[in-house]
Amino acid sequence: MREMKDSGTEWIGKMPDAWRTGKIGELYELRNEKVSDKDYPPLSVTMKGIVPQLETAAKTDDGDNRKLVRKGDFSINSRSDRRGSCGISAYDGSVSLINTVLKPRTTMMPEYYNWLFHAPLFSDEFYRWGHGIVDDLWTTGWTDMKKISIPVPPSLEQRRIAAFLDAKCAEIDALTADVQSQIDTLEQYKRSMITEAVTKGLNPDVEMKDSYAIWIGKIPVAWNIIPAKYVMTIKNGSDPKSEGDIPVYGSGAGSFKTCGEYKEGPTVLLGRKGATLHIPHFIEGRYWNVDTAFDAHEKNAMMLLRFYYYLAICFDYKYYISQTTLPGMTQTNYGNMRLPMPEIVEQKEIVSYLDAKCTEIDKVISDKQTQLKILDDYKKSLIYEYVTGKKEVTV
Repeated sequence: MREMKDSGTEWIGKMPDAWRTGKIGELYELRNEKVSDKDYPPLSVTMKGIVPQLETAAKTDDGDNRKLVRKGDFSINSRSDRRGSCGISAYDGSVSLINTVLKPRTTMMPEYYNWLFHAPLFSDEFYRWGHGIVDDLWTTGWTDMKKISIPVPPSLEQRRIAAFLDAKCAEIDALTADVQSQIDTLEQYKRSMITEAVTKGLNPDVEMKDSYAIWIGKIPVAWNIIPAKYVMTIKNGSDPKSEGDIPVYGSGAGSFKTCGEYKEGPTVLLGRKGATLHIPHFIEGRYWNVDTAFDAHEKNAMMLLRFYYYLAICFDYKYYISQTTLPGMTQTNYGNMRLPMPEIVEQKEIVSYLDAKCTEIDKVISDKQTQLKILDDYKKSLIYEYVTGKKEVTV
């Protein structure tokens, strides 16, 4: 067991006696040359490092106002809402002005510091030095960043730590990718099962007929096709005007704040724009929805709300969306959507079947997501313990 000492820096804690602390400005200098993305390919600074910018990435008209990045430079996003987005560039290129670009000043091991800067406790320290009016616009510029204290191990140990974390984290990433692939497969199976049940029924031997709706295909001969507006009431959301404890929903995965107004559930929340169109939510109890989501209710006794929810999971929106800058759905779009409609008794059977099967699948998915959390926590802990010297790489 090697001797440890107090680093004198709270986020580092104890470190090996042979190590010292230094300032980031001792090891890196600022590269602050403005260039055009016409001359230097646009790069994105992400949680997974610096990568070529996707063609679909949001772009500005200010392509001539970017920062030069050279191969081997380190870049970090200065904004608090991009916490942990940093890395060493494998490319010559350009990044947006919100990023800080650094080039190594000394003969240290950049890969060690790449791991250090990905440690969550460093991210906390980095943003502690920042400034701003609100949390998500908090920024840490070079003037402050260069004063942050970091550990400086002997060069040989830097190399050993970097090599160890490269190998160990690659193993963890491979396990993570495998678990995520299993989750994706389960999600795809769940969607396929739902689609099959709500468009074909539960009897594989039933006689079928053409629905004349492309996304539905053939349906049982006793079923009907009907526009949603005849069985569902679909309404806009609005901004709440008072405070309280009622959950407020938009088109995202869950409630994002609370308010005083409420509507009575159950309801199906439907996305209005963008990437969340295909993610409906079944809400029970009191709720409020803002204008990024519609809420749907039964208009009559012809269709169960829960059956409509399962239909909404497998809608093929491309046949109905309004083609604007950001593809979206209107109340009219949703109302005109043609739906398969069995008799209520059969709807109840299908809903009961899907509730049971989806509960089973969701339990397995939840267990897999717990595995992902364990792997992520382990990786973060591993990085921190080795880059601060609390664990030693054995030779």
